[in-house]
Formats: sequence, structure tokens, C-alpha cells
Amino acid sequence: MTTPLTGELLMAGHTQRGEGAPFQASDAASSAPIAQPVFYGASIADVDRACELADEAFDTYHALPAEKRARFLDECAAHIEALGDALIERAMAESGLPRARLEGERARTANQLRMFATLVRSGDALDARIEPALPERQPPRTDLRFWRIGVGPVAVFGASNFPLAFSVAGGDTASALAAGCPVVVKAHPAHPGTSELVGRAIQQAIAAVGLPAGVFALLFDAGHDVGSALVQHPAIRAVGFTGSRAGGLALVKLAAARPEPIPVYAEMSSVNPNLLLPAALAARGETLAREFTASATLGCGQFCTNPGLMLGLAGADFDAFATHAAREFSAAPAGVMLTAAMLRAYERGIERLARHPHVTTLARGASAPNRAQAALLRVSASHLLADHTLGEEVFGPSSMLVECADVAELRTLLRTLEGQLTITLHMEPGDAELARTLLPLIERKAGRVLANGFPTGVEVCDAIVHGGPFPATSDGRSTSVGTAAIERFLRPVCYQNFADELLPDALRDGNPLGLHRRFSGKPEAPKST
Repeated sequence: MTTPLTGELLMAGHTQRGEGAPFQASDAASSAPIAQPVFYGASIADVDRACELADEAFDTYHALPAEKRARFLDECAAHIEALGDALIERAMAESGLPRARLEGERARTANQLRMFATLVRSGDALDARIEPALPERQPPRTDLRFWRIGVGPVAVFGASNFPLAFSVAGGDTASALAAGCPVVVKAHPAHPGTSELVGRAIQQAIAAVGLPAGVFALLFDAGHDVGSALVQHPAIRAVGFTGSRAGGLALVKLAAARPEPIPVYAEMSSVNPNLLLPAALAARGETLAREFTASATLGCGQFCTNPGLMLGLAGADFDAFATHAAREFSAAPAGVMLTAAMLRAYERGIERLARHPHVTTLARGASAPNRAQAALLRVSASHLLADHTLGEEVFGPSSMLVECADVAELRTLLRTLEGQLTITLHMEPGDAELARTLLPLIERKAGRVLANGFPTGVEVCDAIVHGGPFPATSDGRSTSVGTAAIERFLRPVCYQNFADELLPDALRDGNPLGLHRRFSGKPEAPKST
């Protein structure tokens, strides 16, 4: 049976009423307040206490045996699944997302927690390396041993568009906990009830495994004060954020201005260009138009991998594609956006583009009160090159077709693009040589490069990259999805000339944990028993 929501903060294994301003959740479809419960924002004193508890818990938590930390992640997944319909129904009300989408997102959330549990058990993220002493070498070398440990407490900001998979127990939280870092989460104010339910599940997992209560805290705030205080708190050692460019850059600025700056891993802005190469456009333009529209309007366009720019060479095939896509967009239903504020921002963004003298509105989808209307627009590459604001992200069910005069102009446009989460090549065998020459440009601009697919939908696995050069993310060397996400919250430590009994188990002689390590620069497989 699910514990009733109270609107209270979750700290030290308990609930407590926040000392900050109260607020209510809203129904995404109607914008009407959800009466119960009232949520109480955290005060600066609450932020201090949560961060101090996390700092106190760090030494114990990161030193736990791998199996215990992995079991905690498994318990988190199990307790989230045990929330059942109560979680899905609350998330539906607060986000406007359909049941099937949220059930899939819950499965993704649980699966990525279990994926990190598997990684923790393997010990691979520790990256253990040993260089034994060489006393007879001139000059002699002393014994050196290397591994990675958690950076310390991490602040995580819940994302609006993924109330489960990028929120309280999402990828940032899962990877930080897997790294041995306590987490303080600022819940997104658009889905506080969903956040409280998941936060309570994590608290239950902490109790079940017997961890320090400071390993996790959940704070509420309808404004920005709590988030600012959290990033500036000296106990916080890194930040995970998914949201707007303005929000991400504000956090980066705060973190850089600290007496001791810390990294902010912010996923911010991407228009995910798709390149329609000539042979593909000639062979299957109508099919591409249908698949493109489905991707661009999926989930009312509220995906960070939404295909916001479609680039092609001028000619009859591109014109035919535009005609097919316009027909598909015209039939797109109006959709509920996550919040009323997001709907207003989307409408302003489309209005700004539609008013531009060099932008053509090709199609608008069905309209309905308090719903987002799909929009397909078109512009020439020359005008986009002259005014880069025409290519900025408009979060919602829209996309811009960009007509390039020739391959040279396409290359010029690619060179001037900002960093992206994804870039896609739609191609046939006849496009192979052109694709080969474009790839060096594309690789410099994107974290994930696709062939003949659409970027919406991110597979959670070892090989995925969900990141990219600025402004897709604030640090293009990282990913927020997949097991490599743990690297954001680890740092290397080297032990020089230590007695074996003082070393962590991962670095001791005899390899007691049975890890795959590097020894004298070569892979050292665990000895069979």
C-alpha cells in the first residue's frame, strides 16, 4: 500500500515540513491546481542540513563493499516498481503524458538502476591499475596503484520532460549513487507528487539495505533559491542537470564562481539535425516524411532528441519531401505540453519564426484550447547562415526544413552548427561517398551519429552516448545515459609506496576482489579459483 503524499521534504530517512514557501502541483491538461497535498519548499537551513548529512554519509557510503551498493540500487528499482499504479496515475496528472509512455519510462528507470548495479558488481568502473616497484631501474620506481572513487555529494535537478527517467531516481542519480556519491535532489516543481513517491521508494531502499540516511535527500522549491543554494553549498562536489540552456548556464555560472569551483553536467539545447542525402530522398522521400513527422511530434515534441532541423539539397526531390511532410504535419493532433509555461514558450517561439520574412510556414497541425499545435516551417540555408536564431531550439512539436543550394552550402552550414546531441544521415548506397566526406564534420558536432533512423528514443546500454559538444551539454566529454555516465562522478586517486594492508581491496596483491585490472601496463585477468 502506497503511503499518502504529504508534501514534505525527505531527509535523514524521515519526512519533515519545509520551512520555505508552500505551493501546489498542477494538472498538466487543465492547468488546474491539484489540491492535495500542499508542498513546502525548502529553506536555506534545510539545504544546509541535507548537504551536511550527505557529506557525513560519504566516507561510509563510498567505502561499502560493491555488493552492498549494488543491492541498494536493485532495491531502489524494486521499490519504484512496487509503487504500481499510484506512481503512474500521479505522473499522468502532473505531466500530461500518457500511461503507456510513463509505464515504459518506469521500466527504463528501473532497468538503468539495475544496469548500474551490474556495473558496480563488476568493478570495471574502478579502472584499477598497478605499476609495481622497479628498485633496480635507474632512477628507481616506487610502487604505484590507481583507482577511481566518488567525487563526493552530488546535486541532481529533476527534469520536466522525463518525470521518472531523468528525475529523482533517473540517470544522474543512479550513476552518482553507483559511483559512491550521496545525492541531494531538487524535485522539479511540475511533478512534485511523482517526485515524492519515488523519493520515498529510495528511502525505503536505504532502510532495507542499512545505509546511512544521509545518502539521499529530496528538496522542494517552486522557484530558484533552493537550486542556487544547493549548487553553491561547499559540500556539493558536482551537479547533474537536464533542462533549458538558460537554466543550465545559470548553474554553470554559480558553480564556477564558488571559492572551489565544481563541474556542472548540464544537458541543455539541441536541434538534432537530420541530413536528407540525395539518393535517399529520391528513393524514399514519402516514407521519410512520414517517419520524420512521427518522430517530430512524438510526445508532443518534448524530447531532447526531437529532429528540429531537416537539411537537404534544393531540387524536385526536396520539394516533394516538403509537400509530403506538410501533409503529415497538417494531420498531427494537438497535444498536451508538460506545463502551461512550456506551452506559452512554444507558442512564442513558433510565432517569432512565422513572422520572419524569410521563413515559410508549410503546415500547422490540429488546434485545440490549451494544446500545442504542430508546426512545420521552411527556410533557405543562406538565410539561416545569415541569422542563426532561425535554427534555435523551439521545444515542442515543430521542425524546420532547410534548403541548401548545393553540397558546398551544406558543408558550410554543418561547420557553423552548434554542438548537438545527435546528427542523422539518411542515405542509400549511392550516398556513401558524400556521407564519408561529411562524417568528419558531423563527428565534431554531435555525441551520437545515426544512419537511417530518427533520434527520438535513447537505448540505455553500455555503448550509448547521450551528450555532445556545447550547448548540447556543458561538458561534451560526458554522457548522461549509459554506464559511461558514472565517469562524471568519479575521480582518480593514486597510492604510492603503500603497504598492502593499507590499500583498498581493489588494489591489493592477489586481487582479492577478482577484478579485471591493468598490471605493468597489461590486462590482468582475475585468477580462476
